[in-house]
Amino acid sequence: MKTPFSPKNNPRVIIIQKLYGKFYNDDEELTYPKHRFKKFIKDIVSGTIERNDIILEELEKNLGEKFSLNNLDKLFQVILKSATYEFLYKPNLSMKIIIKEYLDASNFFIDESQTKYLNALLDNIAKKLRSSNA
Repeated sequence: MKTPFSPKNNPRVIIIQKLYGKFYNDDEELTYPKHRFKKFIKDIVSGTIERNDIILEELEKNLGEKFSLNNLDKLFQVILKSATYEFLYKPNLSMKIIIKEYLDASNFFIDESQTKYLNALLDNIAKKLRSSNA
């Protein structure tokens, strides 16, 4: 499926790339290119890294006992972590918008069939997190 946007300019694509590099290439130093959403990108990336333990705890609690985050593809892990950060710490953003933005960004990295699975995971987590924090 062709993405209707330039992936380079989508802030969530940049977030996914930065977090993937940081979590799976520990030596990568984070630099942020000039971008109109630079502050937002930096906030999500640094917040996700700083609160990684809390996010992992929430994901384990909300995904269920039979589900293991470590069994997922690394890209899925990164997307779930950053989206969970936004669900928890960005209450002014609608969960539907967060999910849609990550699904649009994920089209750059994964197949459409995997996107449907990711949608189900994000929707499940969002409903549980937002209802418990409401």
